[in-house]
Amino acid sequence: MQPTIPGVEITEKRVRTSDGYNLSVKCAGHEKGRPIIFLHGFPEFWYGWRKQIAFFAEKGYRVVVPDQRGYNDSDKPEQVSAYSIVQLAEDVAAIQRQLNLENPVLVGHDWGAAAAWKAAIRHPVLFDRLVILNVPHPRVMIKNLLTNFKQFFNSWYMYFFQLPALPAWLLSLNGYARFAEGVRNTANPGSFTDDDMSAYIAAWQKPQALDAMIHWYRAAFRHPDLSGQTHVAIPTLILWGEGDKFLEATMAAESVAYCQSAAVKYFPDATHWLQHDAADAVNAEIEKFIET
Repeated sequence: MQPTIPGVEITEKRVRTSDGYNLSVKCAGHEKGRPIIFLHGFPEFWYGWRKQIAFFAEKGYRVVVPDQRGYNDSDKPEQVSAYSIVQLAEDVAAIQRQLNLENPVLVGHDWGAAAAWKAAIRHPVLFDRLVILNVPHPRVMIKNLLTNFKQFFNSWYMYFFQLPALPAWLLSLNGYARFAEGVRNTANPGSFTDDDMSAYIAAWQKPQALDAMIHWYRAAFRHPDLSGQTHVAIPTLILWGEGDKFLEATMAAESVAYCQSAAVKYFPDATHWLQHDAADAVNAEIEKFIET
């Protein structure tokens, strides 16, 4: 059973990817409103944007929130190559085209931010603006993994996820209870409720879901984008919770160098789970950026 958002009507559309898979895309708000696409990261699904969906739907936007490939109600390819960053970016382009979204704003967090960066780099004419939460430009991420020991150490889980079978087995132990607590304990107190975690666990328990989610990390190492494209041509806003235990905040400012026009806004009291910790402030910053 899908979770609900009080006062918000959610409909589902299906989008066919360029390599033949189906994405479940949740939609809310006004059909004629200005479109805004929200891309979730690991280990969330569309529901991870619940606090933004309610806000922007009420404001009259056309809110579009996919379950990205491998997650929840979307198809879960078995092969790791299906999760290359190029293919993830092409999924975003497919959503824009097939739903006929005119000049959408693209918002991404965590792996969704990585896909958003790449989609904006590869297809600048498809999107009007880019909002990134707590993930650096891809070139900055690679540089810091290679040269910044603290970031290398903080990213230990990315290397652990390269192992076969073991990561998914460990995360699923005790009905995913330890995995769920790991998410909650790296966020501010109260950012995730018991009901929220029950919704996440239900999504993780779907057949092949956990391995598919981990394939995003495997593909990052095995199938990188070698095109050399780095420039972000559309206006960009980077929002960063400084309490992030996974990603160094210094990478936000480093990312500006790859953007034609960019600004950074820091949230000293928020964690990696920025849109949960500081939902009202994040919503206000996104709306201000869109309307300016």
